[in-house]
Amino acid sequence: MLDRQSRSLIERELGQIARLMRDYSELLTVSDDKEPELIARTALSAVLQSFYNGVESIFQIIAKRLDQDVPVGTDWHRRLLAQMAQATAVRPPLITSVTADHLEAYLGFRHLARHTYSFTLEWTRMAGLVRDLKSVWAEFHADIQAFLDRQEDSRSDTASG
Repeated sequence: MLDRQSRSLIERELGQIARLMRDYSELLTVSDDKEPELIARTALSAVLQSFYNGVESIFQIIAKRLDQDVPVGTDWHRRLLAQMAQATAVRPPLITSVTADHLEAYLGFRHLARHTYSFTLEWTRMAGLVRDLKSVWAEFHADIQAFLDRQEDSRSDTASG
């Protein structure tokens, strides 16, 4: 069961991602027919990376504090994402397989953006991620909130039983 400190850390990360979405909402409203200028593309790249950083921080909290199993190795980021879509001995899946599929694209983009110059990023590679970010965030947030609610229900059942 998730302890209160872990829940608090997860809720803090959710708040940070919500703030990211709020603070950059105008930037995230891009035209389908016009490619943003370089500075806007660079800023959008940073938003996409920050979004996935927040998601992965939540995954790490669950892996460390609940699963007690954090992947290692060169592909640990992908394995951590896969782990969160699977049930373990101590928890149900944190996210749905659909959410995991959507998040995989953000993980891939973050890897690309971290290992290249921002002026080389192609809008065609980013456009769909930017366009879908709000819905992927809503999907992810709903999955995490459902998980937290189930954890709270389990805590209540344990306390009353």
